[in-house]
Amino acid sequence: MANLFEQSRSYVLGDPELEILGDRAKLAQWRHRGIGPAYYKLGRKIIYRGEDLNAWADANRVEPCSEAD
Repeated sequence: MANLFEQSRSYVLGDPELEILGDRAKLAQWRHRGIGPAYYKLGRKIIYRGEDLNAWADANRVEPCSEAD
């Protein structure tokens, strides 16, 4: 598993590193639909842990199939 995010770091909305996943609106849609990475909601602040982001990215990895001859 390649780490796209620092494992021990916490990320908040507005951090430029989160843009690899999508903009604020996309992340909000995913939270509403329950399909994005795990997060903490502390008051109005949304916090993502690096290890959760990496786990979610790894779970959504697509392995291309080779063509059958």
